[in-house]
Amino acid sequence: MESETRPPSLTRREFLGFAAATGLILSSLSTLAGSPAFAMPPLPYPENALEPHISAKTVSFHYGKHTKAYYDKTNDLLKAVSPAPQNLDAVFLDASKNPAEIDLFNNAAQAFNHTFYWKGLTPGGPTAPAGKLATLIAASFGDLESLKKQLAAAAMTQFASGWAWLVLDNGALKVTKTPNAANPLQSGQKPLLTIDVWEHAYYLDYQNRRADYVKAVLDNLVNWDIVAARLG
Repeated sequence: MESETRPPSLTRREFLGFAAATGLILSSLSTLAGSPAFAMPPLPYPENALEPHISAKTVSFHYGKHTKAYYDKTNDLLKAVSPAPQNLDAVFLDASKNPAEIDLFNNAAQAFNHTFYWKGLTPGGPTAPAGKLATLIAASFGDLESLKKQLAAAAMTQFASGWAWLVLDNGALKVTKTPNAANPLQSGQKPLLTIDVWEHAYYLDYQNRRADYVKAVLDNLVNWDIVAARLG
């Protein structure tokens, strides 16, 4: 099952490079009592920058309320933890091993997943994949259109809430999907791109037309430069 957990297979060097590229090692850890362990990263673009594909209203709710709520709840749950952890991924990976910490897992993983999603989008239209990324796409899928079709299929067949992912797995690119807050790091895969298919990601703009939202993201908003940086 996709939500099953096992230790990630990334080397320390690979993970540090991945984390640096995505900005997910957060330097905002504070030693002041009562300060949040993790500050929510700012959006890398204005709220209206993804229009007309994702509206400023959706971004305002999705980032300003949903994403923020995951960070707030994670920080609240970590108040009793000393010393506070420095990596958000470490929080949810550790919590995933303990059924008693499901609340911490859900919120920390969702904070991570949402930050990953926002950083993978770009306004103004994507540039084409190049270099190592383009080579791996050709080797794993044949071409970019075939990759996009597989990502769209994963996004559309994820029942209820969850995520569609492009990952690196044993040197090859693969498409996978996870339910709810689950993340490919739990299965030792290196996430490169995700599409949020929770209804709050698209319902204000597309209502029940998830396929239209997914197509809009894949055709117009994927930041392939960030994907390449995550690949390393």
